[in-house]
This record gives sequence, C-alpha cells and structure tokens, in this order.
Amino acid sequence: MMENSARPSTTQIILLATSSAFTAFFYSVYRKKSGSACRLKEATKISIDQDLKNILSAAPGKCVPYVVIQGVVKSVKETLSSQFVDNCKGVIERLTLQEHIMVWNRTTHLWNNCEKKIHQRTNMVPFDLVSHDDSVDVAVRVLKPLDAAELDLEKVYETFHPTVQSFTDVIGHFISGERPKGIQETEEMLKVGATVTGVGELVLDRNIIKLQPPKQGMQYYISQVDYESLLQKQQSSVKIWKILTVVFGIATCATLFFILRKQYRHYKEQKRQKSIQEEFREMQSQRFREMNLEEDLISTNACIICLSCDRSCVFLECGHVCSCDECYQALPTPKKCPICRSAISRVVPLYSS
Repeated sequence: MMENSARPSTTQIILLATSSAFTAFFYSVYRKKSGSACRLKEATKISIDQDLKNILSAAPGKCVPYVVIQGVVKSVKETLSSQFVDNCKGVIERLTLQEHIMVWNRTTHLWNNCEKKIHQRTNMVPFDLVSHDDSVDVAVRVLKPLDAAELDLEKVYETFHPTVQSFTDVIGHFISGERPKGIQETEEMLKVGATVTGVGELVLDRNIIKLQPPKQGMQYYISQVDYESLLQKQQSSVKIWKILTVVFGIATCATLFFILRKQYRHYKEQKRQKSIQEEFREMQSQRFREMNLEEDLISTNACIICLSCDRSCVFLECGHVCSCDECYQALPTPKKCPICRSAISRVVPLYSS
C-alpha cells in the first residue's frame, strides 16, 4: 500500500537536526583538541640550565613560540600561607564553597545529588620555575598562570559542613523537591617546591626569561604531571571527542538514510501507481471498443468492470470506489482493488442519494 506522504515526520526532522548539530559541535571540539594535542607533541623541549639565555638570545625575536619546560616552583618575593594547614606555603591558592543539594526527579522518582558552586576565590603571587640543580642560577618567570587551559592545583584541605534541619524544614524541602545536604569547603594550592611542567611561549625580555600564554590559538598549560603524562591525557581527551563525533555522525547518517529511503519508496510507489492507472485506462478503452461503446455515453459512476451497474463498494484500505457489489463478489481470491492492486481488507457499502 502506498505511504500517505513522503514528507519526513516532525520527530525525524528534530532527530536529524539534533544529531547533525551535536555531530558538528563534537567535530569542532575534536578538531580543536586534536590540533592542540599535535602542537603539544611537536613543542620544543627545553631544560632550565645555564645555556637557556643563550638559546633565547639566538632565537628570532628572542622568543621560542611553543616550548615545554619543567622546573621547581619558587616564589619571587612573598608566599601565600594555607588558611587551614600549618606550614603549607604556596604561590596560588583557590578557596571554593560548594553546596550539595538533593533534587527530586519527577521522571525517575529518585533523589539526585546536585552540586552548586556558591563562592570561589583565587589568590596568587608572582613565582618562578627554577632548576632542580641548586647550582644553576637561572629562573623562568611564569606569567598569567590563571589563563592556563589546565592549571593543576593540589587539594590541601577539604571539609563538609552538613545542614542542620528542623522538622518543619524537612517537610518544606520534601514539598519543594529540594533538600540541602550541606556545604563543602576546599582549599587548593600550588605549593612552593612543587615540580611543574609549563607549556607556552618562552621569551627573553630585559634579561628576564618569561613563560607566557602562546599566540596563534595554542594552549597554555601549567601542570604538576610530567610531559608524557600531560600529552597522554590530551590524547585520551581527543579519543573521547572522536568517539562522540563518530557515534553522533552514524546516528545522523542513519536518520538521513531512513528519510531518503522513505522518499525513494514513495517515488517508486507513485511510479507504480501511475503505471497501473495507465494500464487500467488502456484496458478500459479496449473494453469499450470490444463492446462497441462510446466512452462519452458511459456514466462516470459506472462500475469499471461491467460498465453497466453503478459503483456501490468502497474498498479499504486504499479507499477506491470503482466496482459494483456483483463484480466485487466475482473478483478472484485473494481480492485486490482493480485500480491499484492493493489487497482489500474490508468493503463498505456506498449509498448514493
């Protein structure tokens, strides 16, 4: 039976548009992450030693656009002290207050844990990266570390303050669908003496070696893991985005294929119906000639089989009205519509007033 319409349904259109948008987004992120990982892999590896200034002086513009350098954190002047841990000093301190709430999910009928950041403050003092060898008197000043795409800080303190609730509060929270659990307080620091891998632009400016955010869209990293681990982490991220791109790409192609197949089947069905109608008109004309009848003299409501009785049957599911009851009863089994050859599931009598 011919499909009612070749137009895709609203669900199919939404599915195709959504999967296409997600595929484009994931591919864009994948391209960006892949490019960052490739540039990180190709970055120049430089050590903090006595020859570093000579290397930069010989470089064009006293600058190496993208380098990997590893050193020990050393404060330039003052340091930051932990507010909770004794004798813990660093150069970057991040304090975070995070609220934990249980939210009622009306779909799954379960309480889900949600986290909401209510306050965060970051303190920083200037710091250098120096060599592990104390005899090497060379320092690299780290600029704008908070702009790094990846800034590793060590968690030095964490505590959870549970919410004290009265009976009235509990009832109100159950009615509202939100039940506060408490507030989590954390302190993270980049400690003095920590080993850091920096990736960025290295320049020699007024006899000071500086590591700063790179240009041309390259990523800036200040990480406490070694170079190999940092590269492996970025490549793992690339794989995840690649898998997401492939999965949603396949979903998009499958949806598009289904819609195009529907269009093709509709086209084939229309072509078949047109061929059947032409064949029917030709057979009808031949029958007129055999019966020596003029087409103009035949009633437009005449049965297309006997050409004498009026049409009195509605064939379902195709809906054609083309036969009288006697001719319908004479059709061979399984009964099919004389016009479209579709199977006749039931017949509804037609009464003409």
